[in-house]
Amino acid sequence: MSHSLAYGLIELPWWGYVSVTFLTIQGLFLAITLYLHRDQAHGGLILHPILRHAFRFWLWFGSGAVTKEWVAVHRRHHAYADLPGDPHSPVIFGLKRVVWEGYELYVAAARDPVILEHYGRGTPDDWLERHLYTRHCSLGVVLFSLTMLILFGVPAIAMVAIHLVSQPFFAGGVVNGLGHAVGYRSYEMPSTATNLVPWGLLLGGEELHNNHHAFPRSARFAVQRWEVDIGWLFICVFRALGLARIRWVAPRATLDQKRRTELDADTVQALFTNRMHVLRDYARRVVLPVCRDLARGEPRGSLPRSAAKLLIRHPALLADEARRVLGDLLARYEVLRRVVEFRDSLQQMWNGAAGSHSVAQLREWSVRAEASGIRALREFAAALPSRWGARAA
Repeated sequence: MSHSLAYGLIELPWWGYVSVTFLTIQGLFLAITLYLHRDQAHGGLILHPILRHAFRFWLWFGSGAVTKEWVAVHRRHHAYADLPGDPHSPVIFGLKRVVWEGYELYVAAARDPVILEHYGRGTPDDWLERHLYTRHCSLGVVLFSLTMLILFGVPAIAMVAIHLVSQPFFAGGVVNGLGHAVGYRSYEMPSTATNLVPWGLLLGGEELHNNHHAFPRSARFAVQRWEVDIGWLFICVFRALGLARIRWVAPRATLDQKRRTELDADTVQALFTNRMHVLRDYARRVVLPVCRDLARGEPRGSLPRSAAKLLIRHPALLADEARRVLGDLLARYEVLRRVVEFRDSLQQMWNGAAGSHSVAQLREWSVRAEASGIRALREFAAALPSRWGARAA
């Protein structure tokens, strides 16, 4: 009898306890990425009220998370990504602190009334939120722990401990910490965000952090065709069931198959829509080939191996020494300086105010690029209509 009570109402083999713990954690991650992140924080996804309530309950029950607090802190992170004011940037606080104390940084920001007021707008404010989920946020965790103890007995102590630690460590430490320090970058931007791995399977797709910072409103985090976002797979299922509506997804690089030769309004629109892809394409088709050709023609060791990386990296992320080296390279090699100037002028065509995306401007840029004498740049400009002449789907 005592043995039975020690294992609660449901006695499982060891792998059963592991499986239940894994599922409770995955349910939590799914609620975070679909409801808190893609639906509430950025609005690229609209979940059915039934799903919203289910996820909101599970977040309260399994972690004590408050929607307004999470959304406000996350929006603040995007507004000040890796700048003073970012609630949990490794650049500001150091990687070690964000990884191991990310939850403490989150709590400090969530308790700031200015952040809550300015960045928490539009989140639920119904009776349940005011009188239960926000007012008694710790009650959910208590009830979750008691339920687990009743169901699984002594093993539930370890199950609950692992469950409660998983969210602050993985969401706060791994994604917000390692997701700004290690991995690969598909898109250059002022934020240090990286994709931890190309297969976002264990953290609901949040592993694709660089993609998310490049396209914050996108309901789909996978952008390259070889990337996997498990959260997006659930979204597709929910959409098929009529439980989700997609407002916006990041465009995948859509190349024109009509072999166009004229730069027209469609090309301009396609370049603007695909601008992050175009910059990535420019790095691969212009910057890297120019650096390789230059290295072959220079005495060995005169061109630093890091030259291409310095040219591709967003200027805001370069340390003082890297800036100095880059400045020397641009002063010494005119071809590198011109490659950077053409890239910057291309960006300005879609970063400017009204009228900056005109066909005339793009044609003028293309004429100058083809007359530059830089083979890779000339080929890139000549291929613009055929590669980007159609709008992204």
